[in-house]
Order: sequence, then structure tokens, then C-alpha cells
Amino acid sequence: MPLQVNREVFITCAVTGSGGTQDRSPHVPRSPKQIAESAIEAAKAGAAIVHCHVRDPETGKPCRDLHLYREVTERIRDSETDVAINLTAGMGGDLVFGDVEHPLPLNQERTDMGGASNRMEHIRQCLPELCTLDCGTMNFAEADYVATNTPGMLRAMGSMMTALGVKPEIEVFEAGHLWFAKQLVTEGVLSPQALVQLCMGVPWGAPNDMTTFMALVNNIPSDWTWSAFSLGRDEMPYVAAAVVAGGNVRVGLEDNLWLDKGVLATNAALVERAVTIIENLGCRVVSPAEAREKLKLTKQAPISIQG
Repeated sequence: MPLQVNREVFITCAVTGSGGTQDRSPHVPRSPKQIAESAIEAAKAGAAIVHCHVRDPETGKPCRDLHLYREVTERIRDSETDVAINLTAGMGGDLVFGDVEHPLPLNQERTDMGGASNRMEHIRQCLPELCTLDCGTMNFAEADYVATNTPGMLRAMGSMMTALGVKPEIEVFEAGHLWFAKQLVTEGVLSPQALVQLCMGVPWGAPNDMTTFMALVNNIPSDWTWSAFSLGRDEMPYVAAAVVAGGNVRVGLEDNLWLDKGVLATNAALVERAVTIIENLGCRVVSPAEAREKLKLTKQAPISIQG
């Protein structure tokens, strides 16, 4: 198999995520101000795109507060640093069952299920250039938790993204997600020349090995753009693997807290390390403007908050 090295690479920085990392590193940003500042620092270090969740400023726990999303996006937009904004639309599908003998009733305290419009409201109001579309239901590591994204929900949310002019970043955690993403393009729910993010090594999705990785890569349509990431100590090896296989890269504190053994990372430091790897492969890190042109992104003005 010949190498398909991508010589013009964009970096996405996943700034904070929704995992329980808030107390494991002081560098995981919590407040909108901290999230925006960390995103801006990542952009200055070389990220063309910043992928943002929001957290409760007091506890650091993930949340879906519209006003927090507005503050994050406005702070980034008001800065003098150019970067494309990618907001998550993956939350609101958290289904947590009872125990194995009594799956119902659901664990109401931990379950967070929203309708399509509810899950998309911050996207409608903030109008980022990109947002994520987790393209399937999946068992994550927890015993009774299911990340729920039914075909009907994905068709509805994908249609809303297309109508808003916000490009979906299709999150692929296993092969069936990529299969369904192709179906959404065939149906006209998503536009052609889609963008895919391969999410490797997330329990219990695609296992973190090169055979599985290349099987996914080889099933991405040739006119689509793709990126990839892995977790923890495998984050930087996957920077190299993605570039050599023809893709783009993602790093950030959502996926990995460490720069080196015993050294906690910042988002900017992770981006800087990725830049070094990419340039040492003889490739170039592209700017936000170049990434927008490559992905055909549209910068839009956010609408006024209603109510």
C-alpha cells in the first residue's frame, strides 16, 4: 500500500471535553473565560480549529447551558486571534439505566436526553463554522451508560446543521458510524464532501490498532476530508499516523492530559508538540483561513439570544 501523506495539515484542538477530567489537572479549563483563553492559546500555537464543550464554572462538570456557549464563542470571536470554532452537539443523548436486574426506571439523576431542537439550540444561536455529529449510538466505558444517537435523531440534527450552514464534523467511533454517514450524504441530509473525525481507542468503539484504523481510512470516500485522534499516550503517535495515512489531526485536553511522563500538558503545549511532529514529517500546518477554504466553511454572525 503506497503512502498517502497529507502535506497540508490542519490541527483541531479539543479544548476541554465532557469527561471527568476537571479534578485531574489544573489546566483543564472550566469557566467560559478559561475555555476561551485556552482555545485562543491553542490557536496561537498552530490550531486552525478549536472544538469546544462547556462546563459548570463552579464544579467543572459538563453541562449544556446556552449562555455558557454564547460566552465562549463571543470571547473567541472578540479576540484578535483567528480560529475556526467547532461546538459539540453530542450532548443531550445520555441514557443511564438502573442496575442489570432492574434497568428501568432509568437513573434520572444521570440521564440527560434532549430532543433534536433542544440539542441544537446552542448551534442555532451561536452559528459556529462547525459542530459535531456523533454518527451512532454507542456503549462507552461505564456499566449502564449508553450514548444515544438514533438514525431518526441523526437525520433530524444533520438536516438542521445543513439548513443552518454549519458544517458537521462527523464523529466516527466505529465502522457502522461511517456506513451511516455515507447514507446521510446519499439521502441529501448532509452535503457531499463531508468531514470525518476518526475517534480511535474510545471504549467500546473502534479498538486502537493500525489494522482497524486503516480499515476505516480506506472506507472514507475519496472526496471527503478526514482527521483522527487517539487517547492518552497514543495521542501523539496518532498525529504521525494520521498525517502519513493522508489525514489531519486532533489533539487537546479532551483526549489527553499529559505532555510527557509526570508532566501535565496545556492545550497550547499539545498543539506545539503536534506542530513539531507534522513539520518533522516534511509537512506544513495550515492556517485557519486555509482550513476554512479547504473545508468550505462559512463564517456567520450569531443571532440575538431570544428571551
